[in-house]
Amino acid sequence: MLKTIRDALKIKEIRNGLIFTFCILVVVRLGSAIPTPGVNVDKLSNFFANNLGAGANSLLDSFTGGSFQRMTIFALSVTPYITSSIIIQLLTIAIPALEEMQKDGNEGRKRMTAITRIVSVALAIIESLGLSIGFGRAGLLNKFDFLTVATIVITLTAGSTFVMWLGERITEKGIGNGVSIILLINIVSRMPNDFYNLYNMFVKGKPVVNMIFASVIIIAVVVITTILTILLNEAVRKIPVSYAQKVQGRKQVGGNSSHIPLKVNTGNVMPIIFASTLMSIPSIVTNLFNVNIKSQVVARIFEGLNTSYWFRPGYPWAYIGLVLYIVLVVFFAYFYTAISFNPMELANNLKKQGGFIPGIRPGKSTQDYLNKILNYIVIIGAIGLIIVAVIPIFFNGRFSADVSFGGTSLIIICGVIIETIKQIESKMIVRNYSGFLS
Repeated sequence: MLKTIRDALKIKEIRNGLIFTFCILVVVRLGSAIPTPGVNVDKLSNFFANNLGAGANSLLDSFTGGSFQRMTIFALSVTPYITSSIIIQLLTIAIPALEEMQKDGNEGRKRMTAITRIVSVALAIIESLGLSIGFGRAGLLNKFDFLTVATIVITLTAGSTFVMWLGERITEKGIGNGVSIILLINIVSRMPNDFYNLYNMFVKGKPVVNMIFASVIIIAVVVITTILTILLNEAVRKIPVSYAQKVQGRKQVGGNSSHIPLKVNTGNVMPIIFASTLMSIPSIVTNLFNVNIKSQVVARIFEGLNTSYWFRPGYPWAYIGLVLYIVLVVFFAYFYTAISFNPMELANNLKKQGGFIPGIRPGKSTQDYLNKILNYIVIIGAIGLIIVAVIPIFFNGRFSADVSFGGTSLIIICGVIIETIKQIESKMIVRNYSGFLS
């Protein structure tokens, strides 16, 4: 990877793209330090210190690089755009017009992008309105009136839209997918503070033996989790495909072999995001609208839904939440695979192209075979996701090692870095071919 980066820096086009991307990311991080007008920062800090937890709020704070907890002008960052993309992707399966638009080449993709932007702005308005009203009712604003709420809504919506625009500029003129790069830098920006907190909690002031033991454990957990994440991202099941020979004019074509790469982690990080968000909705609603829970049974249910209580001594009922989380991750892994991968379409395309899987008849038999393989690898991918996600949660609950980057963040970090490196390598290959042809 280092050799790839070193060679890429020698190419002017890639070097300029990297510099442009770096400058955009500086703007993003500067905007993440400017507070939103009308918000009482001190009261907000106390509120999040007591209520942030390890659910969707914590995940959102990680995705925004701490901007959400500080409620800066970039507090929403690219999260409305990501949510909008997911919604449009789901609707594409349900609405034939969107499916046709997606298949309509470059023009169709442009229209899909425009729709995604509009939905993203609408979501930013809804989210900022909900936050401002919720914070107002919780007494976290300097003054809870129409002007303050309108100012916050306009500021957060404009900030989110501007970050979305910056991400598109990175995609156009920089290196990598702009939204993914911004999400990556936001997550990484929190990591130095997390390691500093771990150092203060487990290393600083401890006996030498304990310091060494704690340091080794922290490094080992981070390294092992990262390796597992990379393996999960890169693991594929290769389905062999052969093509029958046919005559075109006086030539025989076909007869070659290839393979279909099916990713083991077909849903990527989406099952974890869906499961975490769904389980955190009750806590988000009660925190924002300052609902006082008096029933002990309901309070225990909320503790079970909060990942910070899992594995914590003295909270055995919280394991029910862990079981629910595992079930939801497996369910969403199958659900997301079902809407993003169509075995019937793939089987029909293979049949049209004269391709077949050795030992499997084309058509319905190929579709059934692909479904069988998918059902097998999806459960493996879901188990891998659960292991990567639960490792940080275990140490958080058992040892109070609270960090902003968990399994979800590591999957995103590794995925974005790997894809960006691949894009740089592909640009280098294209440049080499261009030089050869010229």
